[in-house]
Amino acid sequence: MATITKSAIPAVKKQGLNPIIIIGSLFFILGFVAWLNSVLIPYLKIACQLTNLESYLVASSFYIACLLMAKPSAWLLKLLGFKNGMVAGLVLMGLGALIFIPAALTRTYTVFLLGLFVQGSGSAVLQSASNPYITIVGPPESAAKRISIMGICNKFAGVLAPLALGAVILSNLDGFDAKLALMSAAARDLALNELASRVIVPYILIVIVLVILSVLIYFSGLPEIDTDHEDETVAAANSGKTSITQFPHLVLGVIALFLYVGAEVIAGDSIIGYGSSHQIPLSTAKYFASGTLTCMVIGYVIGILFIPKYITQQKALVLCAILGVVLTGLALVTPKYVSISCIALLGLANSLMWPAMWPLALAGLGRFTKIGSSLLVMGIAGAAVFPPIYGLLVDKISAQTAYVILIPMYLFILYYAVAGYKVGKKMVA
Repeated sequence: MATITKSAIPAVKKQGLNPIIIIGSLFFILGFVAWLNSVLIPYLKIACQLTNLESYLVASSFYIACLLMAKPSAWLLKLLGFKNGMVAGLVLMGLGALIFIPAALTRTYTVFLLGLFVQGSGSAVLQSASNPYITIVGPPESAAKRISIMGICNKFAGVLAPLALGAVILSNLDGFDAKLALMSAAARDLALNELASRVIVPYILIVIVLVILSVLIYFSGLPEIDTDHEDETVAAANSGKTSITQFPHLVLGVIALFLYVGAEVIAGDSIIGYGSSHQIPLSTAKYFASGTLTCMVIGYVIGILFIPKYITQQKALVLCAILGVVLTGLALVTPKYVSISCIALLGLANSLMWPAMWPLALAGLGRFTKIGSSLLVMGIAGAAVFPPIYGLLVDKISAQTAYVILIPMYLFILYYAVAGYKVGKKMVA
């Protein structure tokens, strides 16, 4: 696996911030923007008068970009390199946030979805650059620990995002639908337009932050890493390889990550609506998503403390998958507050899956690392596929029973953790 020279890191410290701090800031902004969706789903459901299925297209529009932008992201990174690729991703995310302004002024749901898609496209570029960078910037056996540090940055932002945006756009919305039903058509439109306009100021602030961060990254001393270079062992193992599909452990890793991201986003983005389905006021339910993200932060801290000193990243993935199955099973059969707590605790089960999957899937890819990374980023599209399916199940059955979709997803992840990550390894290691 490609590495940077030992002399590179001290040089960066002299020029500016440590790469870990720089990449950590990127993971923070990625988390902040992505986890705003947990608030946008119930908010746009009211503001644009949507069904559950339609409201979960918020997640689909954001994350489907990861599928469509995977190959363009790999091409962009090859052209610009890691650092400038990160800058391009931030600029693209800023453009998507800017689109929210005309979307809010016209209260047009399709324009909101366009803004989310552009934000997701920028996120895909940023993910394609930052995830492999943090994976290969140090020893492979401690990659999960470094990614866990990044996860804390990401999920701490996820804790803050619903609280910050929810305080602005979900305030005084308890019983709002009932009040709308009593209004005249003109008064109803006026109330909905006022509600839609609440996102304008927050998203202007997001644009400003993204622009500032892109400038700081551009002028930083972040070093490039040559992923096209392979050490002798990896080069010998890959000598006959002509296609990324010749690495079955990567292909299975993409599938596992596809399912994991879908499960993570369902757990985080549905919990506010799930609380509302149990007649819990939005003024209370709006805090539930932060609970899920807090559990993820706790999981990341555990990963930093225990990986690889006490447990391998592969064993951590096994334990997390088992915990996911157990908590989902409990959520399906327990009373409302216990069930909601189980969904929040899925944050703990999900926490170390991403950090463990990346190094397991990228192991031994050598010169195929960038394209392998782009395929893993394609796996993020699971967040575009599964939340709307969950939303459809909510419309058809119930919000609680709909969580049954998570069981087979966690079971496949368990298979990958136990055996899938080793498939074809004799040819690449």
